[in-house]
Amino acid sequence: MTAQPLGSSGPRDPGEDPAAIFGALPPSHRARFRMEYEEALEAAHDLARFKQVQTLLRQWHLRAIAYARPGYEEAVQDALQRRADMFTRYTPPEWEGRV
Repeated sequence: MTAQPLGSSGPRDPGEDPAAIFGALPPSHRARFRMEYEEALEAAHDLARFKQVQTLLRQWHLRAIAYARPGYEEAVQDALQRRADMFTRYTPPEWEGRV
C-alpha cells in the first residue's frame, strides 16, 4: 500500500518563485507586485540591499496565499467597515474535525 497525496483543497502554493507568485495573484494585484519586484531587483545591484528581493518575495508569497482564500475580499471589506461581528475563525477544509 502506498500513501496517496491529499486532494487539492485550494490553489497551489507558489513558494518564492516570482513567476509562480505572479500567476497566483489575482489580476488586480499583479501590476503592484511587478512594480515592487522590479524596484527590489534594481536595489539589489547594491549588495547591501540584496535581501530586499528575498523579503519582497516572502511577503508576496504570503499575500498570494491570503488572496486565494475563500472569503478573503469579504473579510477585508468587513475589517475596513469595522464589522467585527462578521469575523469568523477560518479553518482549512482539510482540518475539519481535527480542531
